[in-house]
Amino acid sequence: MVIREIKEYAQVRTKARAYLCYMISRHASNVGVTEKNLEEHIAKELQSLQVVLPNAEVFYAVDKDGIQISANVSKNKKLNGEREGIDRSDRAYFYKTVDEERCVLTDPYPSLATNNMVVTASYPVYDDEKNLLYILCVDITLDNILKMVHPSSVDSNFGIYSKFVYACFSIALALVSLLLFVKGISSFLDLGLHVDTIDINAMFKATILLTLALAIFDLVKAIFEEEVLGKEKKDGAGEGHQTMIRFLGSIIIALSIEALMLVFKFAITEPEKLISAVYLILGVTALMLGLSFYIHVNKAVQK
Repeated sequence: MVIREIKEYAQVRTKARAYLCYMISRHASNVGVTEKNLEEHIAKELQSLQVVLPNAEVFYAVDKDGIQISANVSKNKKLNGEREGIDRSDRAYFYKTVDEERCVLTDPYPSLATNNMVVTASYPVYDDEKNLLYILCVDITLDNILKMVHPSSVDSNFGIYSKFVYACFSIALALVSLLLFVKGISSFLDLGLHVDTIDINAMFKATILLTLALAIFDLVKAIFEEEVLGKEKKDGAGEGHQTMIRFLGSIIIALSIEALMLVFKFAITEPEKLISAVYLILGVTALMLGLSFYIHVNKAVQK
């Protein structure tokens, strides 16, 4: 799930940065700041930020040398009031903010305090002579930043509903696959153990049922992994919709098996119908070419 959230974050990062930097800038000011009231001034700004960004995890400030000059402000009792005096000069959000002289939003990284994946928005505050006074920092968990700026996130209400619907369809299709499997096994058992009395047509029908069961199960696996569990798309298949790719692949495999069976069946019983098997093989080939083109186009679009 984390991999999918990171990919979603990459898509909305610009929007997230604009939103957070705007919110911080509205509550950051150098007006009336002196060495005597600096701590009090920063404390007021952090408290006001906590009100307008209630989903953020931690608020704090660091000086021009990267030393945290305020205690953490957080709803989490384990984090609130901690970490003052910590050296954060080696953190990416500090030196990027100093170098770029603007508000910065980091890549997701694991928080040392909570082990959650978080992003940090850092906003520099300068005096009238463009000297850096301090940097306001806001840590927000990855799932919360997606909820704030990406309403269709996998963890939003609609995302949860979508996962529930996909899970229901996956269960229904899995039951269909199980019924086909049971029917196919039952058909095989009905053939008996006497080879000379086995009906070739009945054997092929049982094989078809098992093949369809396998194809549907593979489709269920693709839907459940991608839409419910949110697993990463596999490399080498492009960035296209994996459910489509896996489903067409299953159909191609199933039809290839059917074509092979028809070749043997018609070669033994009805040689004049071999042309039908050839047509099926050509259809399978067309599907393979179409799937290859689909994957190629998706790769090209991604690049």
